[in-house]
Amino acid sequence: MTIRHHISDSLLMAHAAGTLPEAFGLVVATHISLCDDCRARAGAFDAVGGALMDEAPAAAMSEGSLAAVMARLDRRIEIQRPIPRRDPRVPAPLSDYIGGSLDTVRWRPLGGGVRQAILPTGREAVARLLWIPGGQSVPDHGHRGMELTLVLQGAFRDETDRFGPGDLEIADEEMEHTPVAEPGPDCICLAATDAPLRFNSLLPRLVQPFVRI
Repeated sequence: MTIRHHISDSLLMAHAAGTLPEAFGLVVATHISLCDDCRARAGAFDAVGGALMDEAPAAAMSEGSLAAVMARLDRRIEIQRPIPRRDPRVPAPLSDYIGGSLDTVRWRPLGGGVRQAILPTGREAVARLLWIPGGQSVPDHGHRGMELTLVLQGAFRDETDRFGPGDLEIADEEMEHTPVAEPGPDCICLAATDAPLRFNSLLPRLVQPFVRI
């Protein structure tokens, strides 16, 4: 896998600090699991954060805190259900969010063969899987906030470049584009947004409140 589009330093720093909304953190963690370069950079930011914590003043703990922690370590953990075998198409950070396999995802049609599945994350941003048939386009749109789109399978092109497996596109309020899935394998993406998209045509705007996109 050759990855050409990576995470920005600002997103990696926010991820290391734990300040990203859960939906954005999921996309970043999934990309890091696929990209050696970004994983190394993320490790460097984690090291910086650890050094800063070492220099921070100690915080007082309540009496009995250590004993409570040790008691928890001694508890037996019983697994109530078998751990599902992970789908090789699904990176590890994403697996628990979809029940382990793309085959179990509950897709919702958006039109033109495009499907989506909204994932359970915090309210600050929305994470979704998008399934775009090969050769199909997504309606042209702009953004009212940030959108992160990570390609898991297939590829798409827009006015900026081509994005294949592992590539991450970062869109902001200045970007308008029309993503088109390349012919061949269907394009599956993990996307996160912190504000509704700004569609340029009427029909997508009419259905937008019902599909949370």
